[in-house]
Amino acid sequence: MTTTSTPTVSPEGTRASPRRWPRVVAAGVVTALAVLTTVPDRLGGLDRWTPFAQIVAFRPYVVVVVGLLGLVALVATVFRRRFWPFAAGLLVVAVAGAALVVPRLVPDPPPPAGAPTLTVLAFNVYEGRADPAAVAAAIRAERPDLVALPEAGARYAGRIEALVGPLGYRAQASTSPRVRDVDGVTVLVAPRLGAVDITIGDDMTVPDLQVSGSALGAVRFVAVHPRSPRLSRADEWRDDVARLATWCAGPAPTVVAGDLNATLDHSVLREATRGCGDAAVQRGQGLTPTWGPWGRTLGPQIDHVLATAGIEAESVRFLTLPGSDHRAVLARLALPTGPQSSSTGSASTP
Repeated sequence: MTTTSTPTVSPEGTRASPRRWPRVVAAGVVTALAVLTTVPDRLGGLDRWTPFAQIVAFRPYVVVVVGLLGLVALVATVFRRRFWPFAAGLLVVAVAGAALVVPRLVPDPPPPAGAPTLTVLAFNVYEGRADPAAVAAAIRAERPDLVALPEAGARYAGRIEALVGPLGYRAQASTSPRVRDVDGVTVLVAPRLGAVDITIGDDMTVPDLQVSGSALGAVRFVAVHPRSPRLSRADEWRDDVARLATWCAGPAPTVVAGDLNATLDHSVLREATRGCGDAAVQRGQGLTPTWGPWGRTLGPQIDHVLATAGIEAESVRFLTLPGSDHRAVLARLALPTGPQSSSTGSASTP
């Protein structure tokens, strides 16, 4: 008698397992790459190093790309279920990244009405190439109390002061005429602030400028320009940005303005500015580009107006001026009221 044996059939999951492993591994690799490019700052400060310091600056755009890829993979699962691990991994990373950037589009409650105000303009003039006449026209139209001009040395300061001097503005550069514009910062002070004190700081690679006294009262203004996170200058960039804590963690009410060469997606900037609020974020414009390698309308927000607790943004606008690869940030700030800040009332814009 011939005996016919019946083969043992493994459960569906067990039988398919050998063929599923390559797909699961590939999905894991794709998800890991998405995590590295979307949230490197949450991986032990990986964003402090090249190339992640550059990549995380574009997180809002990376989130969109990862989300779109996840949706494509999700649609593909209708035809091939094997794509579900890719869709799941990419969509989870996209949602996590979106949770970090979307809150910057939600404005804070407006500051109380009637407080004294200070209007600040920050504009990187791109190695002194920005059109001085256009900058002067913006100042003439907006009448800011204080202007921070990164990449403007003594030579550019002289050119712009010749145009706004008749309005009563005083210009001060952080470097001598022998130094290139790109290595300097210039401050313009409106006449209504009176005889303020301007000091040059040397804690950063590019000397900063600190304005205090007279009608500013207890408020201090600092114009800064940390180095960019290039491969050859990554250490300088980290050190420069970290020094912002000198003002954000200090006891005096302070406004810090300039091209910080960092976004709020950089862990080093978040840590250094824990005591400060960002004017653009307070008004729900924390994702508006101020610089971009492909134009100023698509890129990261690296130009900022920051202020310590008690100083809040009433309004923020972004100006496009010719000759620079940056946009200007114009912020109207409501100052704290009280005995220590009573003298700031004369800084209010008429």
